[in-house]
Amino acid sequence: MLKKVQKQPVRANGGAFAIVASRYNAQFVDTMLRAARAELLRAGAQVQVVRVPGAYEIPVAAVRLARTKKFSAIVCLGVILRGETTHAAHIGEAVSTALMNIQVVTEVPLVHEVLLLENKDQARVRCCDPKHNRGTEAAQTALAMARVMAGLSGT
Repeated sequence: MLKKVQKQPVRANGGAFAIVASRYNAQFVDTMLRAARAELLRAGAQVQVVRVPGAYEIPVAAVRLARTKKFSAIVCLGVILRGETTHAAHIGEAVSTALMNIQVVTEVPLVHEVLLLENKDQARVRCCDPKHNRGTEAAQTALAMARVMAGLSGT
């Protein structure tokens, strides 16, 4: 069962956050982007948005942003729809592995909302429905991880 997004009042304490969003499947990614950006702004964050052509290009932009050390967290948004071949699975796995490696090496949280979905119906629910919008959830995770990392800075 698909979990509804819970509204969590969190403050960003003036932190800077980046969002890297794919232009591919824009009808779905754009709604996640709007929701994530709105959630971060509502929390008082500074937000920089970077658009890339597709999901595969997200990690290279994310690592460049992470290396600047200017951002408390980076939200990565994309939608990959399965087709008749295994191409989508290869893209999804490559992006997932790259994002995990980037955050471990740079110690900047990367929130992974590059969704690998079966069809457009799944994408509409997860991206366009405000009750389930994964962009909102990604922004909330970024805010939470920024707090966690700030608390760990003295360790």
